[in-house]
Amino acid sequence: MKNKPIIILIGDMRGVFLEIFFKSLKKKQYKSPLLLICSKKEFEFQMKIFGFKKKIREVNFNNIFKTSINNKSINILNIDKKDYSVEKYNSKINNYYLVKSFKIAFDLIKKNYTNKLINGPINKKNFLSKKYLGITEYLASMFNKKDVGMLIYNKNLSVCPLTTHLPLKKVVKKITKKLIQNRIKMIDGFYKKNFKVKPKIGVTGINPHCESIDKINEDVSIVQKAIKYCTKLKINVKGPFSADTIFLKNNRKNYDVIMGMYHDQVLTPIKTLYEYNAINITMGLPFLRVSPDHGPNKNMYGQNKSNPESLAMALNFLDKK
Repeated sequence: MKNKPIIILIGDMRGVFLEIFFKSLKKKQYKSPLLLICSKKEFEFQMKIFGFKKKIREVNFNNIFKTSINNKSINILNIDKKDYSVEKYNSKINNYYLVKSFKIAFDLIKKNYTNKLINGPINKKNFLSKKYLGITEYLASMFNKKDVGMLIYNKNLSVCPLTTHLPLKKVVKKITKKLIQNRIKMIDGFYKKNFKVKPKIGVTGINPHCESIDKINEDVSIVQKAIKYCTKLKINVKGPFSADTIFLKNNRKNYDVIMGMYHDQVLTPIKTLYEYNAINITMGLPFLRVSPDHGPNKNMYGQNKSNPESLAMALNFLDKK
């Protein structure tokens, strides 16, 4: 159902998220009500820094299903405590604040309050334990999902890394025919459901030029066989292709999505091509989770120089759902 609230978590408190949020609101009015789960004190503090003026409406968690919200004011579910305050900010406090924010958001989603979530950029190294490779895997664990996928989405071309924040020495050990098959099916299903499109999917190989000096070439024994299986399912997928040429203009125009074997193999070219004009979507969750496709960039905090394009795109995407 359209116009369900969009839950927004600001991510790291001392990142650029609120700056780009204020800039996004100045550009457009959204139909879906926006509900921020954050520190009201931090929000007001940054409002003063950036000269953003709008009435704040505090929403009570216990009465939230009886409370009608709209975007005439900023709706905040305040989790502010003395320890979260501006004066006492540090990374330990920030992490506790993030866990609390996510927990409240997950509770609301599980109670069917909404199916839309945006989280601001988070420094994964400080927030996540070694148990999770990234926020994608953290979200999957919280909803008992074994297989989720990262989609860096742009309407002209999207990419999906088969493995995410995994050291290169561990990548090949992780890749299996089943994993490739499941991810291709996930991309196909996600595009059909959310964009009403049967996507054209291109898949890169693991090795340079899809070649190997070893007796076993994984691009033949694993990737090629997985793709062949998916074509039998009537999925429009081709490959494996050499990663150093598939992103050339005359090649990439043939695909809606390019799936790569590891993180930087596809994220480097997509960010070079589109910079901030892309969003990070997690496929395979029981709700729509989107994040701006950039980090918190704490060095830019308070400077009013950050580009809001990716967040505006995330808001537009969920506003249509």
